Parts: sequence; structure tokens; C-alpha cells
Amino acid sequence: MKVLVTGGAGYIGSTVCSALIDHGHEPVILDSLVTGRPEFVKDRIFYRGDIADKELLKKIFDDHPEIQHTIHFAALILVPESVQKPYEYYYENVAKSLILFKNLHELGRPNVIFSSSASIYDDVPGFMVREDSPLNPRSPYARTKYMMEMVLKDFCHAYGMKGIALRYFNPIGADPKMRSGIHARFPSHVLGKLVDVALGKEPVFKITGTNWDTRDGSGIRDYIHVWDLAMAHLKALERFEAIFARPEQTEPYVAINLGSGHGVTVKELVAAFEKVYGQSINKVEAPPREGDVAGAYANADKALELLHWKTELTIEDGIRDALQWGKIRETILKFDD
Repeated sequence: MKVLVTGGAGYIGSTVCSALIDHGHEPVILDSLVTGRPEFVKDRIFYRGDIADKELLKKIFDDHPEIQHTIHFAALILVPESVQKPYEYYYENVAKSLILFKNLHELGRPNVIFSSSASIYDDVPGFMVREDSPLNPRSPYARTKYMMEMVLKDFCHAYGMKGIALRYFNPIGADPKMRSGIHARFPSHVLGKLVDVALGKEPVFKITGTNWDTRDGSGIRDYIHVWDLAMAHLKALERFEAIFARPEQTEPYVAINLGSGHGVTVKELVAAFEKVYGQSINKVEAPPREGDVAGAYANADKALELLHWKTELTIEDGIRDALQWGKIRETILKFDD
């Protein structure tokens, strides 16, 4: 089927588009390329523009009337930057998404799969969170994701839409076929930083925050290979109608955790990285960054039940793919000097 993918030129969006294509679907990409990469939309159906542009959206649906579902990735995503630039984050992530959802409703495309985040959860004993665990978004970025979940839920109840919010934990790795990966010139993702240190692009890896109430003091995360994440979106698209047809699914909106179900500390990730890489890297302990939290990992039972999905790839797979992508990235992406 054809599906609209906003932000399909980004790290996760482009990988999801590859998974859709590999399984016989046809993504139609809408991206402003403010942060996305033109290399990731080459030879794909692509419209360059803003998600809040109703005329462009109407043209897309006129050109591709088969589209009935939208996967909405487009957003600014950096937690520390969101603390410094809250206006930009609320404007891009909330105001424009609000307009997008309104336009999707008015143009008769009521089915939305929304890219949400595990950063909306509060700290819980033991760090494992379920979809009904307490929420407490603690950065402007996290609050934008929380707000848009609430907006989508309200739209679904008021306007006859249907929405699935996929709450990502911590994506790592790259497309195993090396079509895409982390594209920021100076990655902020933990594994991107480890790769840059290993390849000599950065002098030292900073373990930010070492006094959390975890087993070794470093933050705890649920690292999920980006290809596993992409496969979850494929399942959400293919099972969309089946999920809402279940007799027990009385709500037009559902939130689903996407994680491995296993907590890994940052120090444990570094140890795994060094094992895969085959040598130690330079590392130091540092204070937490603005907006950082102790972390959490997923209870992924709902994803298995509703999406028939679970993670298949390991942290080591993610590290190997990230290292390979790091070695070839600059031969694929053309950065302006």
C-alpha cells in the first residue's frame, strides 16, 4: 500500500521507508530537509515542503489518492537543544503537528501512526515502564511528544480518526544494508558518539551522569536496533485495521512501547562496544546534560500482543552496524564545509 511518511529523510524515517519498500509498500515522503538528508530520498517518491502546508498536502493526496495512512516522524529531536530553544521545539513539533492532524482530518485521511518517545515516562521503581505507567516529561522535547499524544488522542475521539502512538526507547545502529544511518555531522546519540571516538573524530566519550540510582550509577536505557524499530512500523501499518477491529479495543487511540524489554546501563553499553570494537576507547565520567534523566526500559508485552512484533537484533548487531555506517557515512552524505 501507499503511505505518507513525514520526516522520511531522517534517520528513523528513512530506515522505515526502506523496510516498507522491502516488503512491497510504497512510501510517499514529505520532508523539509531542514534536518533530513536528500541522499535518503533519492529514487523515492519525495515532496519537499512543510508538514503544515495544506496545499502541498492536498497535492500529495491528489497525486496519490490511494494513501489512507500517515506515519508522522517529522520533528526536532535533541533534548539539550530543546532546553536551549523551547520556542523552536514547541513551534515545529507541536504547532505544526497540530495543523497536520487537522489537515489530515479535513482531507479525509484519518489514520495516523505517531512517532512518540519513552522520554515521556516518569521514574518508576525498577525502571521498567508499561504503557499505563506514570508520565512525567522533563524536557521541552519530551513535553512536545506528550502534548502531541494528547492532541492525537483528542482528535481521534472528536473527529473519528484512529491513532497509534509508538513510544520509542533508544534507537541504535543503521540499516543493515547501509542505505541510511545516523546523519548528523556531530551525532548526539550515545552510539554515534562512541563510533566517532573509535574512528578518531572525537577525542573522548563522556559518560554523562554517573550518580543515578542504577546498578552502576550510569543511566539505564533500552537500546533497540533501528531496523527492529522499522519493522515495528511495518507491523503497525499492516495490522492497523486489525488492531482497531479487536472487540476489546474500544478506544480509537492506542499507545505502544517499542523496546527490547531489557535495561542496559550506559557503562554496560560502553563495555559491549569495546568488546565488538576489539579495543578500549578513551572515556571519562561527566555530569548529566540538561534534560537528562536516569532512564527506563520497556515492558514490550503490548507490542507483541497488538503488533505481533518483538526485537530480533542484539545490541552487538547495533554496534556492528553503527561502526560500519560510521566508516562509510561520509562517502554517502555530502556535508557542506
